[in-house]
Amino acid sequence: MDNVIQINNEGEHAYDIIFSDSFKELKKEILKFNIEKKRICIVTDSNVSKLYANEVMSLVDMNCKQCTVVQFHAGELSKRQETVNKIYDVLVKKKFDRKDLLIALGGGVVGDITGFVAATYMRGIDYIQVPTTLLSQVDSSIGGKTGIDFKDHKNIIGAFKMPKLVYINLSTLKTLTEREFNAGMGEVIKYGLIMADDFYHYLNKNIAKIKSHDLHTLSNVVYMCCRLKKIIVEDDPYEKNVRKILNFGHTFGHAIEKCKGFEYLHGECVSLGMVAAAYISYKIGQIDLSTFNSIKNTLASFGLPITVSGISSNEILREILNDKKMHSGQITFIVLKRIGKVNFYKVNFHNMPEDEKELLINAIETITVQDDAQ
Repeated sequence: MDNVIQINNEGEHAYDIIFSDSFKELKKEILKFNIEKKRICIVTDSNVSKLYANEVMSLVDMNCKQCTVVQFHAGELSKRQETVNKIYDVLVKKKFDRKDLLIALGGGVVGDITGFVAATYMRGIDYIQVPTTLLSQVDSSIGGKTGIDFKDHKNIIGAFKMPKLVYINLSTLKTLTEREFNAGMGEVIKYGLIMADDFYHYLNKNIAKIKSHDLHTLSNVVYMCCRLKKIIVEDDPYEKNVRKILNFGHTFGHAIEKCKGFEYLHGECVSLGMVAAAYISYKIGQIDLSTFNSIKNTLASFGLPITVSGISSNEILREILNDKKMHSGQITFIVLKRIGKVNFYKVNFHNMPEDEKELLINAIETITVQDDAQ
């Protein structure tokens, strides 16, 4: 495994993904950006701050013009304009300008918020991603999608802003709770399902090693996910075409996240969404029943949910209608043609035949159970 992957997005947007087992190489990488005249703001959350903020700050504090840490409360509920305003306020008071630098130190929420601030503050300021969760290392830190939630609408406000660097310290995975780690596996398994059947089989063969956090195996897993995402984001950096396949399971998943009041982690909702999408794939004749059952078994083997209680199929269907990917009443679901290959399944909600509506309801009912049934 190489310790560098380069993402090539139209010249100035090219950036490296660095793989390490510590933060020791981070200083060398940041110094490449000539930080001696820059102000640096490290954006992090209340969980990550106490683990890594001081260490990362010590790497740059003596080499830059000024270093500041901004911390907000951990969790999806902080992914709001109020948090963005808090960061803006610090940047303005500290007199940050376009030539300064932000560092996103944390998981997906931290990365999304920091990237959005970087895209909008003074119409653009550079930022670096230092992802500390499995989900952010394999997915959200790569590709420049940034965003915040508005009221109950997930990622409804956002922008594309490519990072200058992604620095992955694999040892940070040791500090994750079992639930957080498992949630990250939802996005990992997604890559195998939509792009690489050999990777999907590798995951199934190495369940015990992955769950025991064997560093060599985890390194291979994270590296392979980044290689697969590189293929997609280089081909379609602004999600005009093929990048949409990365949304497999996400339409259902985002609806579940909202219906459950963000009680479930993103990767857990993606797992549920992938089961629903796989069910549609099965019912329209793209995959067979054994493949559908295999997918459910794989997700469950990594501690991911395949059913959810406390919400109805009509609630989820109603939230799907509010999905940001809806265009003129039409939404495209990503379905599986086979393991490692996808198709597109378009549904027009303004003129939906009864059999198509029944299919969607049945797909949702596959993952929703009554409380007294569990």
